[in-house]
Amino acid sequence: MQTVRIPKVINFGENALGETEYPKNALIVTTVPPELSDKWIARMGIQDYMLYDQVKPEPSIDDVNAVISQFKDKNPSVLIGLGGGSSMDVVKYAAPEMKKEKILIPTTFGTGAEMTTYCVLKFDGKKKLLREDRFLADMAVVDSYFMDGTPEQVIKNSVCDACAQATEGYDSKLGNDLTRTLCKQAFEILYDAIMNDKPENYPYGSMLSGMGFGNCSTTLGHALSYVFSNEGVPHGYSLSSCTTVAHKHNKSIFYDRFKEAMDKLGFDKLELKADVSEAADVVMTDKGHLDPNPIPISKDDVVKCLEDIKAGNL
Repeated sequence: MQTVRIPKVINFGENALGETEYPKNALIVTTVPPELSDKWIARMGIQDYMLYDQVKPEPSIDDVNAVISQFKDKNPSVLIGLGGGSSMDVVKYAAPEMKKEKILIPTTFGTGAEMTTYCVLKFDGKKKLLREDRFLADMAVVDSYFMDGTPEQVIKNSVCDACAQATEGYDSKLGNDLTRTLCKQAFEILYDAIMNDKPENYPYGSMLSGMGFGNCSTTLGHALSYVFSNEGVPHGYSLSSCTTVAHKHNKSIFYDRFKEAMDKLGFDKLELKADVSEAADVVMTDKGHLDPNPIPISKDDVVKCLEDIKAGNL
């Protein structure tokens, strides 16, 4: 038997943000300052809410604990993660700890986090990928409204992330016919949007990608990317090279078109400060990404991939 888990309710499309009904006494969790969150919240039309806007980019378990300690006694009706993956991941972890439902509203379109049971947080300074059913949203709201005003580099990093997740998810050994269908369709939409300058289609492609890879896994590209993320490289940027090299190594059907899309987006070559052998040791501990890879991966394979990334040999 195969199982696919997605949020109970998915509101998407033009003005989904404003047409969704939100519970009273909700807690909105975000990373952005009031001049931006006020604009987003006005668009939502929500009247009765509390706001926590101190979540840091690349959040840690400390961010989760700060939300819980500050708001648990205020008994919010629901937690709303409004922002990129950082805000949503904090809500994913905090809401079940507080025994509350969660609504996830992505403002960037790459992680697909609003659709998945994945949660990425730092513990003792290192990013850790968690996967539990309790992290699944009760409702997701996906609206391209947030594309307007988003910095170009953020959009590029986000769509790279979505492309990587869709294609790695398709290749994953944990996939099934439905997840592969979702992942393939997601990449087709994203590839067309990138190559033909149709960024308004990024949110829908990202949403499908989240539905697909969120029910299987990502693979070698993501495992490689975390050593760059630990050095402060934005996640999407790191995937531009890491997933390209991983697809080459795995002989993925997506290699040529993924590389073509990354070339169109115009990412720079990655630099790695860590010793390659030591970085490879870190990658090899990431069984959550390496075990589902379509072919077995050795440390020598990882070293070769990292050397190719450093050399720009994509």
